[in-house]
Amino acid sequence: QGQLVESGGGLVQAGGSLRLSCAASGRTFNSYPMGWFRQAPGKEREFVAAVSWSGAGTYYADSVKGRFTISRDNDKNTVYLQMNSLKSEDTAVYYCNVGRRFATPATMTQSKYDSWGQGTQVTVSS
Repeated sequence: QGQLVESGGGLVQAGGSLRLSCAASGRTFNSYPMGWFRQAPGKEREFVAAVSWSGAGTYYADSVKGRFTISRDNDKNTVYLQMNSLKSEDTAVYYCNVGRRFATPATMTQSKYDSWGQGTQVTVSS
């Protein structure tokens, strides 16, 4: 089945940057789009960004467009989320997940996911 492990979260001041990583193990996800999601306290989990299986295509939530960049390294079986100009409203636990094989990144906004990893906490202080 494979496993996804998120890392790279932490405490940062507003306006700062963080880079999250999602490392896949146990199987390869090179044919699948991958995405980042987040869940703030008391709120539903929401889509943040997704990248196509090749890395050529991306899709972002409006709230992070222009500030966050998603990328992937298929040789390392890892997906990244570079977060710049962080705001207090970006505070959340961030998770990654896998889409349907060869599907476009945008489909990850509507897909249902059977399981989630531990996530990584991002806290932005104002």
